[in-house]
Amino acid sequence: MTPWYEAAEFYHIYPLGLCGAPARNEQEEVTHRFDILNEWLEHAADLGFRAIYIGPLFESTTHGYDTRDYRTVDRRLGDNEDFKAFVAHAHELGVKIVVDGVFNHTGREFFAFRDIQEKREGSRYCGWYKGIWFGGNTWYNDGFSYEAWRNCFELVNLNLQNQEVRDYLLDVIRFWIDEFDIDGIRLDCADCLDFGFMEQMRAATEEKKKDFWLMGEVIHGDYSRYIQDGKRLLHSVTNYELHKGLYSGHNDNNYFEIAHTIRREFDENGGIYRGMKLYSFVDNHDVDRIASKLNREAYLIPVHALLYFLPGIPSVYYGSEFGISGKKEGGNDAPLRPALNLKELKKDSPHPELEEWIRELSEIRKKHPACVEGSYRELVLTNRQYAFCRSSDSDYLLVAVNNDDQDAQIQIPVDQNSTYTEIRTGEEYLPENGRVTVTIPACGCVLLERA
Repeated sequence: MTPWYEAAEFYHIYPLGLCGAPARNEQEEVTHRFDILNEWLEHAADLGFRAIYIGPLFESTTHGYDTRDYRTVDRRLGDNEDFKAFVAHAHELGVKIVVDGVFNHTGREFFAFRDIQEKREGSRYCGWYKGIWFGGNTWYNDGFSYEAWRNCFELVNLNLQNQEVRDYLLDVIRFWIDEFDIDGIRLDCADCLDFGFMEQMRAATEEKKKDFWLMGEVIHGDYSRYIQDGKRLLHSVTNYELHKGLYSGHNDNNYFEIAHTIRREFDENGGIYRGMKLYSFVDNHDVDRIASKLNREAYLIPVHALLYFLPGIPSVYYGSEFGISGKKEGGNDAPLRPALNLKELKKDSPHPELEEWIRELSEIRKKHPACVEGSYRELVLTNRQYAFCRSSDSDYLLVAVNNDDQDAQIQIPVDQNSTYTEIRTGEEYLPENGRVTVTIPACGCVLLERA
């Protein structure tokens, strides 16, 4: 049976931004904002999403990745009871919940780091962090230095080779499962994590929930290092390589780039990640919104068709189903993580057709299990047109996309003895000499199922 996390489409929420929480956590009181998050949860479920990746959620000083307390929901969002109710509501709607696990580093206000600041060499937590040296200093002027993530000294690197640190974090994860009933964790900076720790995490989570999902943020390098089953590490990682191809393959009118990436990754006769399920996306909380990356807004239609039907686990970032824009401003990620009003967006969407298109893509993907379990085969490839099929013994879906500003007629090789129907229009296609001739709309998509 296909695991839920391979069949699901994910909806990604950055809660501090979506809810309009203050940029710095300087308040004493709790502000309950989960009513906003519940509204977006119901919206995501209505669009067909069966999993939500939400985070960071736990008490932090600023953006959520500088953790203060792993066991307490950030007071700018609500409290533990709010989140527990959110997960329960999601489960009632048939939606799984995956949270951010920020285990490579903590913030400077985390209890172990504060203990070192206070007791210096006498702190029992000196071994919890990498590179603690009392002969050095940082611009914070603590009177000692330490390793920090990418030299961002508000993020202090944990020493994950210390079993005491591992045990602490594994207890945190068990607490999240017991207290909130979460279904998975997205591991921040997974490419920085210790492999032994990831093995222990896989064992600990499966002991709690057999179908618990672990997905890692990995940008560069060999993704298979983290997800080969024999290693008992993670189930999936982010597919940044495909992410790049999805927008530049359209901007450059170069479908060869996307097709080459898919061949390299998933070809059944040599793809380096064949059989693996990577996490696909066109934007997220760290990169520009897809509507801002594309040279032509019309590309939003074929881009999302490829997101849903190429091999991978598709994810849509909150608000991008309306085609909102957003670009980084230097090192400032705030424009990528805005507060949004769902009712206003539904009333005045920048791209009202896109929300319905994503709903439709979700319905089609659910109807065609070959999109999850089946093989991928390239059928037609030019700079501006691309056709492929997803197929299994019992299911078949043909996808053809066009990045040209004119309609394009192409001939696609198919089984001569079958008939084909365009899913949305109902138009029937009969093969001639082993091919069907289809006209793909400008910046559009044709989807054929086999009778």
